[in-house]
Amino acid sequence: MFENIEFANPQFFWLLLMLPLALLWYFFKRKDEVASLKISSVKGFSINSLASKLKPLLFVVRLLALAAIITALARPQIEDISTRTKTTKGIDIVMAIDVSSSMLARDLKPNRLSALKSVAGDFIKKRPNDRIGLVGYAGESYTKTPITSDKSIVLGALREMSYGELEDGTAIGMGLATSVNRLKESKAISKVIILLTDGVNNSGFIEPKTAADLAVEFGIKTYTIGLGTNGNALSPVAYNRDGSFRYAMRQVEIDEKLLEEIAQVTGGKYFRATDNEKLEEIYDEINKLEKTEIEEFRYYKYEEKYRALIILAGALLLLEWTLRNSIFKSFI
Repeated sequence: MFENIEFANPQFFWLLLMLPLALLWYFFKRKDEVASLKISSVKGFSINSLASKLKPLLFVVRLLALAAIITALARPQIEDISTRTKTTKGIDIVMAIDVSSSMLARDLKPNRLSALKSVAGDFIKKRPNDRIGLVGYAGESYTKTPITSDKSIVLGALREMSYGELEDGTAIGMGLATSVNRLKESKAISKVIILLTDGVNNSGFIEPKTAADLAVEFGIKTYTIGLGTNGNALSPVAYNRDGSFRYAMRQVEIDEKLLEEIAQVTGGKYFRATDNEKLEEIYDEINKLEKTEIEEFRYYKYEEKYRALIILAGALLLLEWTLRNSIFKSFI
């Protein structure tokens, strides 16, 4: 209840030292306040002993009123902080995702594509101040979503990405070129492509190195990720009669040299993800490498709480005056 209360003038609390001094003064001076009469016997006098004993409460009430006034002078208030942020150096990011049949391999759990979508979704949620777009590619490429600041749209589109939307194959050059096309008109301070594949370039009419040169021309940095275990992986090799995939162990082939060249020439970095944990680490590292500078503005609103203390002090003083001039009048 009181954890958010602050005091604008806390120096007034030094006045509370007056209270113990006033108690000492009252202790030594209270006998002088009542006239004394020495007689041999008080027999025949009617003395209200209870009222006499309670008379010091009048001074306590006055001290409480004084404490309330001092606390009011300290100006208790509740601080309401509203924060607004302004992106001073935003980043536009396009995530180019391989959706070929090999992305259904089960060396990552439950498969490469599902593992990627989960990790990429977490990455998107950690970039609230950046614009993000999605490009899918297999034997050809397409824009799933243009760059947008609406993360709900991006996350929804990411969940929908699946194998079968495009002719099968791995057109790395096409995926990279489409991503460059989405970013070339961007006015952002930093433009980034995160390109992920689990194979070698075997489709499309744009060479990966040509697409990389386009990225350099437009000042676009590219991070490349090779996805797949070292050695063999349980991969789809044919269709069953019911239309489902038949799986068998196949050699993992990733053109790491090409991915390294793309990353190097564009100023990015190449990563190799051999399992779910490594994939998460890679996206975390990219998240740390590409930081958005944020300028934060804070607005303070104060709600004064001293009025209730002033009313309390007034009520206590009125109570003390009323008791002093009624019940305790005979003893003053």
